[in-house]
Amino acid sequence: MEYTKLVAVTGLSGLFELISSKTDGAIVKSLEDGTTKFAATRRHQFSHIESIEIYTTGDNVNLAEVLKVMEGSSEPLPDIKNDTAVKTYFLKVYPSMDFDRVYTSDMKKMVKWLDILKKNNIEIELPKEEVEAKEENKIEVEKKAEVEVEKKVPAKKAAAKKTATKKTTKE
Repeated sequence: MEYTKLVAVTGLSGLFELISSKTDGAIVKSLEDGTTKFAATRRHQFSHIESIEIYTTGDNVNLAEVLKVMEGSSEPLPDIKNDTAVKTYFLKVYPSMDFDRVYTSDMKKMVKWLDILKKNNIEIELPKEEVEAKEENKIEVEKKAEVEVEKKVPAKKAAAKKTATKKTTKE
């Protein structure tokens, strides 16, 4: 199972694997109990888990970044029934989160989703766009360094080109 095929469906709890999509809905498989369901677009909305972003005090970050930090943390996952425990967990693990705009219910979802991902042995992947953007930024920095080096080293002047003159004959 791939991280890129996972979706969250409004009105249904947990995470789902997108099996097939149709014009009027999608066939999804629950990661919690393995049941397959048809979710109609008239009733449900689908969010690919890799496209979800979390508000922070700086720029928004992808959910995968927050999940990676949570996964690598030494703090145990809190009980999702205790609101204050969930908030204090995120204050310790991801303090740059904007707690005015990220609701406690969203934090509970993140804890629950991480638990589901761990139970199903799904590796959390950063979106390709983000990885490519980081690589492009690295390349831009290297190009700027090359330009700086070129500015310091005086370039050799190219020899002037000779232009040929046309010969005209008079009759």
